[in-house]
Order: sequence, then C-alpha cells, then structure tokens
Amino acid sequence: MNNIEMIKETAANAEEMARNIWLAGIGAYGKGYEEVKGRIETLSTDSNKVFAELVAKGEKIEAQGKVKVEEVKTKVAEKTEIEARVETLRTKLGFNKTDADQKIEELNAKIDALTDVVAKLAAKKA
Repeated sequence: MNNIEMIKETAANAEEMARNIWLAGIGAYGKGYEEVKGRIETLSTDSNKVFAELVAKGEKIEAQGKVKVEEVKTKVAEKTEIEARVETLRTKLGFNKTDADQKIEELNAKIDALTDVVAKLAAKKA
C-alpha cells in the first residue's frame, strides 16, 4: 500500500470515527429525551393516581366526620334535655339557685327585723 492510499484509508477511518461519534451523541440525546419523556409521563400518571387516592381518602374522612358531628349533636341535645329536666325539678323542689338566694335574703331581712324587736324589748326592760 502506498502513502496516498494509507492517507486515504486513515482519512476514511477518521471520517467514519467522527461520524460514529456524532451519531453516538445524537443517540445519547435521543435516549435521554425518551427517558425524560417516560419519567414525565410516569410522574403525571402517578400524580393523577395519588390525587385520586387523596380525594377518595378525603371523602371517607368527610363521611366519618359527618357521622361524628351527628353523634355529638345527639349527645348535646340529650344533655340539654336532661339539664332542662333537672332545672325544672330543682325549681319545683325549691332548690333553684336564684330562688335559694332570694330565700336567704328574705331570711336575713327577717333576722334583722327580729334583732331590732329584741333590741327594743331589751331597751324597754332596762
């Protein structure tokens, strides 16, 4: 093989190598693009799935919350009814707090009046 043929062969090999490097670069870019695209699609699908799961969980919790609210309302209504009955009974028996306070004031006034009468009687005897 002569020098010109060797140079032509070396140039052809160099050209082939440069082309292969170029194609490898384009291939790497394409592969990276496909991987990123696949990941984005997976993330989109996964995020939609997670969102749907969160909505389902929220609906379940909301339903449980409504049941609990109704239970509390019922208990409050029952307690209010019981308290009203107790208050009615206390009033009927004369144990109503305001009635007791009023009765104490009346008794204090009667004691004060009796104390005045006793003091006047004691003054007359003296």
